[in-house]
Amino acid sequence: LCCECGQAHPLLDNHLYNFQDEVDDELICHICLQPLLQPMDTPCGHTYCFKCLENFMQEYSFCPMDRKKLSFQQCHKSSLLVRNLLDKLVVLCPFKAECQQTMQRCELEAHLQNRCPGFKKYKSELQRKRSPISKGKEEPPAKGDTNTPKDPELPSGGSSLVAESSGAAVVSLGTAEPGLVNPAFEETEEGENLPQRTSLVAETTTIEIHREDPEEELGMRIVGGKDTPLGNIVVQEVLRDSVIAADGRIAPGDHILEVNGVNISSVTHCQAVSFLRHPGPVLHLMVLQEKGFSNRTAQQDPTSTSREVIHVTLVKRDRSEPLGIKLIRKTDEAGIFILDLLEGGLAAKNGKLSRNDRVLSINGQDLRQGTPEAAAQIIQTTESRVNFVILRQSGLQLGEPGEDGSTSNSSSSSSNGGSPVHHRRRPDQSHYRRKSTYQKKTVAIKKEPKESLGITIGGGRDNKNKLPIYVTSVQPIGCLFRDGRIKRGDVLLSINGIDLTHLNYYEAVSALKSNAASHSVTLKALEILSLNCPEPALDIREQGFSWSPLWITWLGLPSYLHFCQDIVLSKGNLESWGFSIVGGFEESKGNQPFFIKTIVPGTPAFRDRKLKCGDEIVAVNGVPAIGMSNSELIPMLKEQRNKVTLTVVSWPGSLV
Repeated sequence: LCCECGQAHPLLDNHLYNFQDEVDDELICHICLQPLLQPMDTPCGHTYCFKCLENFMQEYSFCPMDRKKLSFQQCHKSSLLVRNLLDKLVVLCPFKAECQQTMQRCELEAHLQNRCPGFKKYKSELQRKRSPISKGKEEPPAKGDTNTPKDPELPSGGSSLVAESSGAAVVSLGTAEPGLVNPAFEETEEGENLPQRTSLVAETTTIEIHREDPEEELGMRIVGGKDTPLGNIVVQEVLRDSVIAADGRIAPGDHILEVNGVNISSVTHCQAVSFLRHPGPVLHLMVLQEKGFSNRTAQQDPTSTSREVIHVTLVKRDRSEPLGIKLIRKTDEAGIFILDLLEGGLAAKNGKLSRNDRVLSINGQDLRQGTPEAAAQIIQTTESRVNFVILRQSGLQLGEPGEDGSTSNSSSSSSNGGSPVHHRRRPDQSHYRRKSTYQKKTVAIKKEPKESLGITIGGGRDNKNKLPIYVTSVQPIGCLFRDGRIKRGDVLLSINGIDLTHLNYYEAVSALKSNAASHSVTLKALEILSLNCPEPALDIREQGFSWSPLWITWLGLPSYLHFCQDIVLSKGNLESWGFSIVGGFEESKGNQPFFIKTIVPGTPAFRDRKLKCGDEIVAVNGVPAIGMSNSELIPMLKEQRNKVTLTVVSWPGSLV
């Protein structure tokens, strides 16, 4: 139990209180639907709990009430008057059996610590239970022991993708494991002397992650597992301002092979989440990172490339004329690199600079350890001649460097594809015969009109993943907690006959709140079925509003709740699309979805930035992929010479 409010809730969630009287609606947070805690005001005049708003802004960039553009940095503490009004709300002591006192909310913590007989009794019982356990834990663990849980079914050998040397080994993924067909390796007919096939170069690297708080989440989303067609565990996304983002070495698309020496290349999705969420100050990860394509020539070491220093001068007509160059930083090498040359720009017309060139200096100023911002400043303040000294690798089909995940060079990413067109897939079009992980249920309850439902929700069709509305927590102060049938993770379909499946987040909050004022409430929902995860409390570290179901549970959602989007990719005649797929029909497994497994640096799929590892391909140029095998879908992709439209469903990866 929390020592401040005396109730059970996740450590980083808001405190819970039993209020003596109904609280005025003006003092209610419209995210959690509870009286405000640490109130924060937005520039547009709305007020929310500090933690509710902070969690909300991790997913969205607008105010929940009026949907005006908003960032958390623009918000500020509410006035002292508002905070005093909230602190003076009268609450009941949570230990009703031993204590019937009431007090102001700001006085509850002191009451529990100094005067409450119920809390004193609870602490005594807790201390008694802990005593025999703590004695047994005083001995230090034997040398070589690890706190990381190990799966008895794990193979003793390393991953088939990992080279035997312990360093940063270079491996070729030209031919991958069974079931992986890579349309990135596309043969060309445009020239006899051009290389007809390229090899995908990747490195295995051991990365040591340090956490000041051993319980702090790493801040990345993962997909895959041996119980899915993806097989390996793949990083889908790295969250801003997270431990992983601050480290800067792990990027979307990396395959995680080992965690603290334990091979996770052939474990289930749930087991992988369990390993990655295991607390500790230091985490050792072995990852496979793809570096792009190299020409496959006889007896050539893919890492042995020649380098040359080149001097290039661009002449501006005036100080304000842009050069048309996009500069970025790489995660694994100091300095700045040319990401792209804008078509029609001064640099593109000059023709002497190339993508992936490393900028050593501009106008004599050393930039070997520089930043894109410093380079831009030099260019902008130059009146006429801009002198570049650049380092270029020759002998390779150049890939595109990945952006530093810890910086916000949003202007560096360019999209060569068309804008995605979102549409709802018709209910009668099933993607494939998927194994359902949900079952329908109807919950009808009688309640007092003033009694709240006591739930928080996530999702909504305005969410970046276009998710249905789902329950993020059931708080022990509402009628649904008392009823017990609605649980965290349930997908809400309707309330009192009002369809929730097409609503955005705020519309759903309004619908739930307005119907909660009735004497009776009927909720229709989909309940998540057991995934046979090794630990019942697998997701206990995801707190409050930011909690979301595991990635693997979304895969079993009925197709009428899927939200499809069209992603248009464009490429040149000599380019490959740059992604690999797994899945499809197999005699032994039947119909399986097609998933994006690999997105190769320096390719159209990588540059477009919309396609993600773990995305499910529903159709290609409007032709449904259901029932197709790999050998049928791959030729269809190769036939598309310069443009292809992929219809995909994108589910958020599991947060670790």
